[in-house]
Amino acid sequence: MIQRERIPQTLLLSGPEGVGKATLVRRFAAELLQYDASKIEQDDLSLESNAALIADREKWPAEKRNEDPLLFGSHPDFLTFAPDGPLRQITIPQMRLLKERAPLKPLKGSWRVFLIDSIDRANPQAANSLLKTLEEPPAHLILILTARNPYDLLPTIRSRAVPFQLGRLQEDDMLAFIKARQLDHPERRLALAEGAPGLAVSIDLEAYDRRRTAMLALLNVAGGLASFDSWLKHADSVAARRTEKLESYLEVLYSLLEDVMLLRHAYRKALRNNDVRRDLEALAGRVDFEWLRRAIARVDELVELGRRNIQKSIAFDAFAASLRSR
Repeated sequence: MIQRERIPQTLLLSGPEGVGKATLVRRFAAELLQYDASKIEQDDLSLESNAALIADREKWPAEKRNEDPLLFGSHPDFLTFAPDGPLRQITIPQMRLLKERAPLKPLKGSWRVFLIDSIDRANPQAANSLLKTLEEPPAHLILILTARNPYDLLPTIRSRAVPFQLGRLQEDDMLAFIKARQLDHPERRLALAEGAPGLAVSIDLEAYDRRRTAMLALLNVAGGLASFDSWLKHADSVAARRTEKLESYLEVLYSLLEDVMLLRHAYRKALRNNDVRRDLEALAGRVDFEWLRRAIARVDELVELGRRNIQKSIAFDAFAASLRSR
């Protein structure tokens, strides 16, 4: 597109977390803008300084965040709008700021590039606010959106963007990546990342194992393998970790349910949690397809509730009770 000088003004990159959507956007922008391209990489949200800033803003009152919308702009012609606040959402003040910055001409060259990372985390008001810019973008502006699932977006946003679906890497490519980065526990990282190099790098195995222990206990209660009392100590531990998002536990819960499904129906696919295979086999022998269907539907509901700041322990208590009662 750059070589042919035929670049759509709105692009939508979708795919699983960690497959490199925002990385591709930054490298595309660096190729397009050319000058001071190294500054664009300073907006990488995984950098320690940027991650610390985002985490610190969660403690701010909403009024302060609204007065100072989150924006990364190390390069004058490349801006990144990222999820903000305790619920990690794209907000109305951010989209208003985008609208204000959009008419400004490039410092050099012909283009400005705006990245909205995780547009699927925009609240409805913010998404509608963005539509006004998408309908009549300035001629110099390229707007690039990323999302896990494009169908979580308003149809009016999808219809105005040229879509690109990014898939997971093959196992050989992942192994080469892990080896090049000299990551510890390569086999576990390979299994848990499931083709997403960003996850292979970022996953905290100690934290993952702690969350998995709690989620296994929850599933054992929900599946009738253990009494509700056995969950209580884990519930207290989960509740005590106030800085941990519900979403981080739900990701683990999804992976465990996927493995149970694979074992229950003898699919020929490697387990992501093979080191706890015996526990998963016991659960797979206890539950049926209908239970798994309901369990996954309940996790889907919790994902939505998590964006409304529901308490983790209450959410998991209700999860276990609803599945165990049938």
